[in-house]
Amino acid sequence: MALAKEIMGSSLMERSSFASSSKLLLGHSFQQNKFLVSPFAVPLEKNRRQVRLRKALNNNTVAAISEDLVKSSSSSSSSSTSVPAEKAVTFKVRAVVTVRNKIKEDFKETLVKHLDAITDRIGRNVVLELVSTEIDPKTKAPKKSNEAVLKDWSKKMNVKAERVNYTAEFMVDSDFGEPGAITVTNKHQQEFFMESITIEGFACGPVHFPCHSWVQAKKDLPGKRIFFSNKPYLPHETPAGLKVLREKELRNLRGDGVGVRKLSDRIYDFATYNDLGNPDKGTDLSRPALGGSEKYPYPRRCRTGRLPSDTDMYTESRVEKPLPMYVPRDERFEESKKNTFTIKRLKAVLHNLIPGLKASLSVNNNDFNEFSDVDGLYSEGLLIKLGLQDEVLNKVPLIRKIHESSQGLLKFDTPKIISKDKFAWLRDDEFARQAMSGINPVNIEKLKVFPPVSNLDPQIYGPQESALREEHILGQLNGMTVQQAIDEDKLFIIDYHDIYLPFLDGINALDGRKSYATRTIFFLTPVGTLKPVAIELSLPPAGPSSRSKRVVTPPVDATTNWMWQLAKAHVCSNDAGVHQLVNHWLRTHACMEPFILAAYRQLSAMHPILKLLDPHMRYTLEINALARQSLINADGIIESCFTPGRYCMEISSAAYKNLWRFDMESLPADLVRRGMAVPDPTQPHGLRLLIEDYPYAADGLMIWSAIQNWVRTYVNHYYPDPNLVAQDKELQAWYFESINVGHADLKHEPWWPPLNTSDDLVSVLTTLIWNASAQHAALNFGQYPYGGYVPNRPPLMRRLIPDESDPEYASFQADPQRYFLNAMPSLLQATKFMAVVDTLSTHSPDEEYLGERQQPSTWTGDTEMVEAFYGFSAKIMQIEKEIDKRNCDRTLRNRCGAGVLPYELLAPSSEPGVTCRGVPNSVST
Repeated sequence: MALAKEIMGSSLMERSSFASSSKLLLGHSFQQNKFLVSPFAVPLEKNRRQVRLRKALNNNTVAAISEDLVKSSSSSSSSSTSVPAEKAVTFKVRAVVTVRNKIKEDFKETLVKHLDAITDRIGRNVVLELVSTEIDPKTKAPKKSNEAVLKDWSKKMNVKAERVNYTAEFMVDSDFGEPGAITVTNKHQQEFFMESITIEGFACGPVHFPCHSWVQAKKDLPGKRIFFSNKPYLPHETPAGLKVLREKELRNLRGDGVGVRKLSDRIYDFATYNDLGNPDKGTDLSRPALGGSEKYPYPRRCRTGRLPSDTDMYTESRVEKPLPMYVPRDERFEESKKNTFTIKRLKAVLHNLIPGLKASLSVNNNDFNEFSDVDGLYSEGLLIKLGLQDEVLNKVPLIRKIHESSQGLLKFDTPKIISKDKFAWLRDDEFARQAMSGINPVNIEKLKVFPPVSNLDPQIYGPQESALREEHILGQLNGMTVQQAIDEDKLFIIDYHDIYLPFLDGINALDGRKSYATRTIFFLTPVGTLKPVAIELSLPPAGPSSRSKRVVTPPVDATTNWMWQLAKAHVCSNDAGVHQLVNHWLRTHACMEPFILAAYRQLSAMHPILKLLDPHMRYTLEINALARQSLINADGIIESCFTPGRYCMEISSAAYKNLWRFDMESLPADLVRRGMAVPDPTQPHGLRLLIEDYPYAADGLMIWSAIQNWVRTYVNHYYPDPNLVAQDKELQAWYFESINVGHADLKHEPWWPPLNTSDDLVSVLTTLIWNASAQHAALNFGQYPYGGYVPNRPPLMRRLIPDESDPEYASFQADPQRYFLNAMPSLLQATKFMAVVDTLSTHSPDEEYLGERQQPSTWTGDTEMVEAFYGFSAKIMQIEKEIDKRNCDRTLRNRCGAGVLPYELLAPSSEPGVTCRGVPNSVST
């Protein structure tokens, strides 16, 4: 506590001339034990002075006092009874405003910046006004200071530092009370980024106002911007002077739900996913609206208010690159994050441009024909690999210039999966290991019934029975019967049958797309690793093959070896689709967005729960908007690079309808649901894992528990009476709107957790923070390290496994390697996919990791919670050390061994770049 108090105020107080004078008076007051300056800080009648003395002691707050006031009070203390009570003293306090400069400005921005510097001198400046927590008894309105202007704006125009401090001075009466808000009016032509404001001169020490916001010019956003101090208040605790401003700011953020949103707006509202298609460019680019219908339910996204398309009034018109999509202004990437994406986008453009150029110059279809073709993407670079080194560099000067200065921009980095063992991906044990330690470790389940049974309607999708039989796997079970293996928790399954089968007719009718609905059975070996023992491949009953279901087992000769490799590739393709469309995009991106929108609409900046959630919502709306613009849209990256093609988002919608449940999104609930853990109060986290060496679950439970303990400490601090949760009108409005508007299509589901007690709140908040941080990290930052080598996880398959009666069987037998590689994405598809997952796997320089937050000592004025947060940070660091220790434990074969990648996706910290580790606070890539 002492450390937090020192960080919160004392050190800054000693450095401030205003605070020093206040400290002097406070010291004198306590030493003499004669008086303590109250928030009214003028000599008063004895009885009134005693009342306010008690108030000051109870609130631990005192008045703002300048050096002039110290002298005045000192000289009059001996004869205070003779001074008229109604006379207040006016004194000076100072604001230190931190503004963040842009690293790079375009010509227009520079020109306007110079214009603002000139006009600032003649009154078109930045004006601030302090607002007290108290009501003026005369006006019945909040007490306000005089308006004050930021000084030296024009003088500091050419300062090149990233952050520039400006000052403003206020004159306030000694009965002003404690400042709780500050208003800002920007009379310049251009917005600026206000990072923070610190008010110096109050005897309680500096008063901090965390801003982190773009302040728009008055011409773009009329009215005053409101910023509140870092002191948290539940709604019923709101000081009288701040009640009106608290409600006004929330109304501003909600907007009125009409009109087209401007890029400068700060309005949070809901809409359906009706902007993914582009029917104006052709009927083949039409897509159904997701959300608002029984057939295609979906979470809501941020409303932009764009006009309908010309050809379909129910489809919102598109905004294509390089034009930006609307998100509330403060949700946009900060400059370093934006620059990281810009560089990666350039790399993606180049990687796609050059294979496309090659395709236009040659009749060659640009398939991979040998594994060396894939290796060349990393060792030689695209130009040499395609035989275009001289041709392109001589004919396209821009590419020559970029190539010469890019330091390998046209060359892919070697993915980690082949950096330690080039052939690891071919092994069955690595195929199985990635089910627990790879980029999608959340679909493996305990096998409970054999053969597995479908839940699909047999009238539509054929018999529910599986083609798997005991004889397919009996020889792989170390002498056990199938029932014995089930009873002893030795059999596990990854089942994509019901997710894919309803869409296979459509998928397999697409040009260059072929898919099965797969099931894979694994056996747990005595050393704690898994081995695949059978793969079931299903097609619709009227599919292109006479066999709607077939089972492939581990190979016994050369031919069956290639059949087995193709079967595993189809499993990986299924897995890549479910990973991207369901686990990554739907569960951590799309399903978080309604909670974020509702939070900013219903929870005041003063609300302690918003302060807790704030770092876990950073950048999510922007990255989701970028996804709608170029990833999940019609003919976007996802449709181009993944097997389901135009059906990608329909699969995501079906998963939302049939599989997603908020009450199952907590890690413990998910592990129990999948049968990967059972409740056990004797275990550290209350669960016993059926596979002890399950890296995602073992590391995840440590992080889950740390988050839960931090959230419980925080919630219990503000809601000591559990019933206060039900009485918190802002909190209840947030949760109600998150469900009934943000997840309106599922609002009647009985599984939504209640929010009546502090325990309920801890559960809901822990689930949200887990999904935004650790769950997303586990699913996102390994995409290039594992998927950048396309044969390891092909996102798209173009051929089925040939049968002896198929025309393709002869070419398969003649050159199985070529057939295998031709079944995978083409060169253009592969490089497009690699460039995108490279971007998604990259940590930006301004990444904020779990256990970190901006301004860690001043994000809240509650020193006890600052101290508790430091404890949470220390716990996260301990977890990181434990993960490092586990990755060196040779008995844990799923994360340690010859050529085995350590499991670091839940290691909390990371350097910038593609590192295959690090847990950011929020869904930001």
